Amino acid sequence: MIDVLVAGGGPAGLAAAVHATLAGLTAVVVEPRTAPVDKACGEGVMPGGVAALRALGVEPVGRELRGIRYVDGRRRAEAPFRDRPGLGVRRTTLHQALHERALGLGVRIVPGKVGEVRQTQDSVTAAGVTARWLIAADGLHSPVRRRLGLEPPRGARGRYGLRRHYHVAPWTDFVEIHWSGHGEAYVTPVADGLVGVAVLSRVRRGYDEHLADFPALTAALRGAPATEVRGAGPLLQRVRRRVEGRVLLVGDAAGYVDALTGEGIALALATAEAAVHCVAAGRPERYEREWARTTRRHRLLTRALLAASSRPAGARLIVPVASRLPPLFAAAVHALR
Repeated sequence: MIDVLVAGGGPAGLAAAVHATLAGLTAVVVEPRTAPVDKACGEGVMPGGVAALRALGVEPVGRELRGIRYVDGRRRAEAPFRDRPGLGVRRTTLHQALHERALGLGVRIVPGKVGEVRQTQDSVTAAGVTARWLIAADGLHSPVRRRLGLEPPRGARGRYGLRRHYHVAPWTDFVEIHWSGHGEAYVTPVADGLVGVAVLSRVRRGYDEHLADFPALTAALRGAPATEVRGAGPLLQRVRRRVEGRVLLVGDAAGYVDALTGEGIALALATAEAAVHCVAAGRPERYEREWARTTRRHRLLTRALLAASSRPAGARLIVPVASRLPPLFAAAVHALR
């Protein structure tokens, strides 16, 4: 019997498998898609996420990011990262690097989907594999989470995200967040001659309609798009708990607030590591507390920004306030993982 079965071969799942292997545990990943897997993503990895990747032995090729810049027309505020840079990296490049690292360590990655989950006192069986533990890293709309009854009744639906790349030379080494009264546009340089632009909004519209809210950005993106539009949402995902018997939820499957702060990858890596450490210690019940501690700053900051930007009038105040109070803005940026 193997030690850890991982449902989902995205960044969180592959990180969990690598951590498990480095801890001396046997790991198998079940994933229906062929690597590399693409998805809607801002593609900016915060400094803590870069450090977490290096600890896994993963260093994907991308563009160094010096900090965060807020833009609203001619007004702007920026804060560099304090200790180390972040990384702008194509989601496919990141996924391929994690995939190769897992395979290099002997992780078995099998095609398939996790359907029914059966648990006993000592084991869990899913997708025809029996393991001591199951780590569910199967994404924002986690089927494992749903089947285990870990989703509360639906409340607020949250926002939606769309992303596309453009063949233009990056004009910044910051993640630029352009604000409007109806949402934000995130500009991330990911390679020489390539930038990713993600839009977030509560309103479901076409990508070009969202981008029209940012005329200066639209002008800078002249030229043919490099990729098709990809979408995700609703982003808000509430979860009753993250441990159910021998199953632990990590990454987006463990609950999600919003992509506003760009910490998705860093949090996926951090929660995967925390879950494996709890499993390796034979104390899975500790994971709930570790998850809360690991994600607390992100949840508080994200909810505060969402509340401030929930109305057009409030959204239009964010950049002026950030530009007039540089220490406050810098403190918020330094709180990112």
